[in-house]
Amino acid sequence: MTEAAISIRNLVKRYAGQKREPGKLALDDVSFDVPQGQIFGLLGPNGAGKSTLINTLAGLVMKTSGEVSIWGFDIDRDARNAKRSIGIVPQEVVFDPFFTPAEVLDQQAGYYGVPKAARRTLELLRAVHLEDKAGAYARTLSGGMKRRLLIAKAMVHSPPILVLDEPTAGVDVELRRMLWELVREMNAEGVTVVLTTHYLEEAEELCDRIAIINHGRLITNQPTRELIGMAREKIVVLTLDREIDTVPDNPAFLKCETTGERTVEITYDKDRTNAGEVLALVQAQGFAIVDVTTREADLEDVFVALTSRAREVA
Repeated sequence: MTEAAISIRNLVKRYAGQKREPGKLALDDVSFDVPQGQIFGLLGPNGAGKSTLINTLAGLVMKTSGEVSIWGFDIDRDARNAKRSIGIVPQEVVFDPFFTPAEVLDQQAGYYGVPKAARRTLELLRAVHLEDKAGAYARTLSGGMKRRLLIAKAMVHSPPILVLDEPTAGVDVELRRMLWELVREMNAEGVTVVLTTHYLEEAEELCDRIAIINHGRLITNQPTRELIGMAREKIVVLTLDREIDTVPDNPAFLKCETTGERTVEITYDKDRTNAGEVLALVQAQGFAIVDVTTREADLEDVFVALTSRAREVA
């Protein structure tokens, strides 16, 4: 196949209102493609429409209008093959706590009609590093183990696409890194991954491409590096040779703030000036510079700028 793993065109979802009220417009004419073989980030504030979009892909929410295809199968005309082409890992931990991990996977495989001889239960448990817990009750697993079991559960029917809805919400840093590595391993094996997350560091670290939704509208869809490159502001932190009586000032500075008795943080537009010019302007005002650190704009800066701009337009 050369077409997109997921193709969404003019997707609209309006929930029914009460009496004569129009109802909430959760998705407003959303169109984008998820390229095959990538880790694709889907970001947005709470209530932006991400869950509605994922539930539409999963067949849990009926769209109002538009077209959606999964691995080339239209979700209306060929729902069975569309559902078999995608695995959904929900935010909530959902499986019977009295079953063992092996039983959970066998049962899920049965729902998809996978013959017993073709089931990959132990292989999947090994892939998510739960092989030694195959016979333990699921309720005895740690939170991180349960998250990994959910990923294995979503892969029992060998779908080419895996959707992870906030997979690291509420987990510690060590477990988050472990899950990141698991996602990379699955992607390296050819699985297209769609990731929703509130951790912008996570999206920046993992995703090849990122789409941002706000108020039900798609506000950007770009390669991660290009998206981060949209940030024009850069910060330089200077340690000066003496206490600061008068804060350095120049029209080239977007902002200048003291962060200590001898430290100052200067924000500037990197399209108009550079760090060397900023240092020269500070030195021209009689300061000697003892130490310099800089901070590049990151995805969080871009995310805040784009969603703020979208709110203003709305």
